Amino acid sequence: MPPASGDGADRPSSSSSSGQDDPVATVKKRNKPQYTHFTQQELPACKPLLTPQMVIPVLVLVGLIFIPIGLACIAASNKVVELVYRYDTKCVPRNMLHNKVAYVQNPSIDKTCTRIFKVPKDMQKPIYIYYQLDKFYQNHRRFVRSRNDLQLRNPKKAKDTQYCGPEAAANGGGRRPVVPCGLRAWSLFNDTYSFARGNQTLRVSKRGISWRSEREHRFGRHVYPLNFQNGTLIGGGQLDPSKPLSEQGDLIVWMRTAALPTFRKLYGKIDVDLRAGELVAVTMHNNYNSYSFDGKKSLVLSTAGWLGGKNAFLGRAYLVVGMACSLLALLLTLLCVVFPMSVTETTRSNPPYFFFPSRIVAHRFFC
Repeated sequence: MPPASGDGADRPSSSSSSGQDDPVATVKKRNKPQYTHFTQQELPACKPLLTPQMVIPVLVLVGLIFIPIGLACIAASNKVVELVYRYDTKCVPRNMLHNKVAYVQNPSIDKTCTRIFKVPKDMQKPIYIYYQLDKFYQNHRRFVRSRNDLQLRNPKKAKDTQYCGPEAAANGGGRRPVVPCGLRAWSLFNDTYSFARGNQTLRVSKRGISWRSEREHRFGRHVYPLNFQNGTLIGGGQLDPSKPLSEQGDLIVWMRTAALPTFRKLYGKIDVDLRAGELVAVTMHNNYNSYSFDGKKSLVLSTAGWLGGKNAFLGRAYLVVGMACSLLALLLTLLCVVFPMSVTETTRSNPPYFFFPSRIVAHRFFC
């Protein structure tokens, strides 16, 4: 019978193919990498065996380091003297408590509020003055984008109000650009504070409340406010048109975006020591409209330590981690004492295996 179609009769002989080079094989040989430990992933690696003799000393060392650091941080935080007074509701007349927005928007109402504070402990200079706002989302995307960085540092870009809407031009017109433009500058905090101790007025210094990098790089020395707060709706504070933006410390501090809805911003400093038991009269001008978004306003007087202001979180975090490591080291030590295991017993027993692709890793613990 004749051979079927496609059988070995139609195939080329081996002798004819042996005399020709296979192009596929040639390409494979040509692309074959040079044999090295790096290309074959045979480089030496450290594969430590985590035994209790290794883990327990490390945990003890971490505990011995972290616990003293945590105690030192907590002690530094406790030395900071801090006074916090919320005044957004206490400085509103009783007959206007039902309509706080109308109170703050009425320019004919006197918004001056005076309170007497008693210093609980000695406060050494400088005493930092902060204002604290709650429920104010400065990190909102629309609020963050409503500014123009080129306009803030370059006087030739005064008319560049891109991304500044809806506060880009005075009275909504395009011919009168606002400098600085945007919602962030328009909503500038405008509450003011003054302090007195008896008959002595305590001077509030605004020098150095902003960062040097911001004054020199983000806000121009030759950029002056223009058409600021000249619209029909006033958002916040005013700026001195005779001072460049690099000298407007309150604006620079306000333009720094806060990450959380509750934040503090530096208002000024008092370069006078206050003794425990002294009475300080604080006169507050409650002008900022935090009632529209149900926000809170507070005045904060604080000293500073070698770690900054009063904040016990860092010390507590170090302390918790150090105590956890110490307790874990103690627990492992008790387990090794109560349930001792020799090397031969551990080798004979079946250790727990964890399966990974193309390998099996066995973890053995020796006490």
